[in-house]
Amino acid sequence: MNTSEKGLPVTLLSGFLGSGKTTLLNYILKQNHGKRIAVIENEFGEVGIDSEFIVGADQDIFEMSNGCICCSIRGDLIETLNRLLERHQKFDYILIESTGLASSGPIAQAFLIEDEISKSLFLDGIVTLVDAKHIWNNLNGQEVVWEQIAFSNVILLNKSDLVTESEMKKLEKQMCQINPTAKIYKTTQAAIDLDQILNIGGFDLKTALETATFNTHHHETEEAISSVSLSFPGYVDPNRLNIWLQMLLINEGMNVFRAKGILNVEGSAERYLFQSVYMMFEGRFDKLWGEDSPLNKMVFIGQNLNPQRLEESLKNFTAT
Repeated sequence: MNTSEKGLPVTLLSGFLGSGKTTLLNYILKQNHGKRIAVIENEFGEVGIDSEFIVGADQDIFEMSNGCICCSIRGDLIETLNRLLERHQKFDYILIESTGLASSGPIAQAFLIEDEISKSLFLDGIVTLVDAKHIWNNLNGQEVVWEQIAFSNVILLNKSDLVTESEMKKLEKQMCQINPTAKIYKTTQAAIDLDQILNIGGFDLKTALETATFNTHHHETEEAISSVSLSFPGYVDPNRLNIWLQMLLINEGMNVFRAKGILNVEGSAERYLFQSVYMMFEGRFDKLWGEDSPLNKMVFIGQNLNPQRLEESLKNFTAT
């Protein structure tokens, strides 16, 4: 079993309409990958489950010949999850496909604040498929596409065979500007080693920060959603940082989608790691700074971020 003391790992699959989610789900339900995965679908009809791969069905839960099971969201998500948890022994992972028109943020936040969910499940990662061929049209017309990318731990640039090398480099640069913390893979027909999207520890503090890029940069673009990375000396009080994030919510709405950082806390020789989804803040001490010079490093991903205002207000929370 791949469960941990936190429960079953859950992967959220997002991506705009036509990005390749259905293709990926079909692969998971039919191929001999040796993993027992429960797939929660919005609509059965979209996946098109082939009857030759079904070995049993119980209350609209289809058991596949490769060990996976599939069901649709019936009622609400928590109700569907509870139905699956009754069959806990049958699988090791849960993969939830969100609708192509939805942001991943509210679902991610639910896993952090809903006691009904968090007792038996934990959010392992958010995987977003991007249609490499048509993404520019989507970015121009759909703000939710930006949000899906912003919340990702892993981005799959799908249909990569349909674009040129220079187009792909431009696309990769754009993805990094929106979300410098995500891992990016190029795929064709949504084919990906499942170890790249499962058990990634996307919301485990230590793992999440190992992949973060903290080079100081201000992505000042015309787009509403972007990232800002800051690096500065001094000390940061984690409790005051949490208050600052809450004040940001009051003053600017939920503009900071995600934040991650490594902080230098006065009176401690250990690094302090933190991350937030909207205003849900999580932090803990990690390890000694060692040979690394203590330095505060943070990355913010959100909407209408003002780099100068972020930096100035944050430095008010540092102690000299």
